[in-house]
Amino acid sequence: MTDEFDQLGNLAPAPRASDAARARALAAAMQAFDETEKNAAPGKGSSWWQRQSSVLNRIWSTRMVTQHRYLAGSALATMLIIPTAALLTFELTRGNLPNSGQVALPQVLDAPKPTVERGPVPSVAKPAEPRQQEAVRGSDAAPSAQPRQSDFDASDVARLLNKREASGGAAKGSVAPAPVAPPPVMAERAVPLAAAPRYAPTEREILPTLEESRDRFANANTNPVKSVATDPVSTFSVDVDTASYAFVRRSLLEGHLPDPDSVRVEEMINYFPYDWPRPQTVDEPFRTTVTVTPTPWNSGTRLMHVAIKGFETAPAAQPAANLVFLIDVSGSMNAPDRLPLLKSAFRLLVGKLKPEDKVSIVTYAGNAGTVLEPTSARERDKILAAIDNLRPGGSTAGAEGIDAAYRLARQAFIQGGVNRVMLATDGDFNVGVSSDEELKRIIEQRRKDGIFLSVLGFGKGNLNDSLMQMLAQNGNGTAAYIDTLAEAQKALVDEAGSTLFPIAKDVKIQVEFNPQQIGEYRLVGYETRALKREDFNNDRVDAGDIGSGHAVTAIYEVTPKGSASALNDPLRYGPAAASAPIPVSDEMAFVKIRYKQPDGDTSKLITTVVTEMNAVRDFSTAPQDVRFATAVAAFGQKLRGTDALDAYPYRLILDMARNARGEDAFGYRGGFLDLVRLAETLDRR
Repeated sequence: MTDEFDQLGNLAPAPRASDAARARALAAAMQAFDETEKNAAPGKGSSWWQRQSSVLNRIWSTRMVTQHRYLAGSALATMLIIPTAALLTFELTRGNLPNSGQVALPQVLDAPKPTVERGPVPSVAKPAEPRQQEAVRGSDAAPSAQPRQSDFDASDVARLLNKREASGGAAKGSVAPAPVAPPPVMAERAVPLAAAPRYAPTEREILPTLEESRDRFANANTNPVKSVATDPVSTFSVDVDTASYAFVRRSLLEGHLPDPDSVRVEEMINYFPYDWPRPQTVDEPFRTTVTVTPTPWNSGTRLMHVAIKGFETAPAAQPAANLVFLIDVSGSMNAPDRLPLLKSAFRLLVGKLKPEDKVSIVTYAGNAGTVLEPTSARERDKILAAIDNLRPGGSTAGAEGIDAAYRLARQAFIQGGVNRVMLATDGDFNVGVSSDEELKRIIEQRRKDGIFLSVLGFGKGNLNDSLMQMLAQNGNGTAAYIDTLAEAQKALVDEAGSTLFPIAKDVKIQVEFNPQQIGEYRLVGYETRALKREDFNNDRVDAGDIGSGHAVTAIYEVTPKGSASALNDPLRYGPAAASAPIPVSDEMAFVKIRYKQPDGDTSKLITTVVTEMNAVRDFSTAPQDVRFATAVAAFGQKLRGTDALDAYPYRLILDMARNARGEDAFGYRGGFLDLVRLAETLDRR
């Protein structure tokens, strides 16, 4: 028999089977199948074959892949996938799987086929069921124009698993499953594979999150390019929050791009410490530095950096602090990255406090409760014990907790000191007062009493970032996102001075551009901090605060007058002032900053003129911090999907940041380089 097969194999070309021969073979196969079915013992309950098919379908379903996405390459994956591949092959031979007569499943993994001892193999295959035959009759029914999201084949799974294995996900010594042989096409008028409609799902569709994310972010459109001729003034509130950067980092480290709405470019820029020139005395709360450079991603525009550095008070000169920890212990906080991390974070902060400081603790879940009355920081063990005893459970009555926290803050109020409520939560206010406007009113009223509010966010999938931002902005405080204990160390220990001790409040920036020098401008970031032009001089309008040693950076992309990169045509009937000569034609812009003292109600004004004296001709000669901040700004805009950065590759952002890394005592900038590399791998837009 072997010699005959060898002779047949050497024929070139192989003889073509006649229609009559195929018909006889099919009839014989059907007869053999019927006899086998007739002699088979009946099973109990559902058909055995149907049960196997159901199991296989579940294994290859999107949800199953999701829940076991880390099995690839592991020992458990080996035990599951290899038997599954064998069963799949057997089922395909019988024709039981859906569409088995239409599309052949390709190999799951590109791996050598293991040598196995073969037993008897049935020589016939079960024909497709009537519904399956209908599905493969190409001329009888048109294919669906709207394929379901779950209709993907094993090549999609293979693509994802191969990607994970290449990144080091496979365990050492794991055995790849055998390739799956394609089933025979049994229908007479089967749709060819190339002609069949093919839906190619993305990685996020193949491996969706186990639980649909309920994170909420403020939806703000990216700042547009504005014409100086018609809109020469830009006004916004400063933003010293850093929550966005930490959330973006967590998303990338978990293997997916962040929600574009979660990317606030100014918070990413201001996450890093910069050595901007600083004021020398407390009478000058901060100093302004303006630098103009070429734009790396657009040769026809320039970047104008407006940097503010706050006066840094010595620890011995910092006033006493009255802190109320308002801690969410609701059921949604029952996760390792929520309440346990929160407790560790506050333990770090307690270790930073001075003996004259006071600490109170209020919890809320269903209703508010006082865990610790105002206690001197000298009683450190008592405070830590109260923190350690916190347990999660119940729904979230956040408004009650806020009221209770402010009552304790007033009870232990320190005149001339720092009085602050520190809210730690995942942002889920679902019981009691839940209207954002009502919560905003409560916070605004309490800040008039000299009690400020800071917010620390924890967890993912339930984060109400938009509410946290609103509370912090209206409470004259900051918002930070704590994803690791290292981030808690940065926010609550290393930068405790800027987090807890304000040096100026209601800080606003207004920039007026000279139409003789600048044709267009675009503010990078600060979308949620925009103010009306008239708000700048209105002291009743709230704005951001600057803490001790805080650095704030704002970047404008400006288009010089007459540049070919201008997006707006000149106005035929524009204002006469736009073309008439004016005495200050050598000025590019005029920067104004208004601020109040922490205990004051009347603002003061600081002004800075911007000319060519502030400019550098070559970007590589710009100060190191300016170049690094530009790299972060480019990265944030690219993650956010800003059109101006579409064609600018990640590798140039990486080179820019690497060349400007400089001294990196805590590794923050090195961590940024890692995020850029991750984003380049994940971003396939």
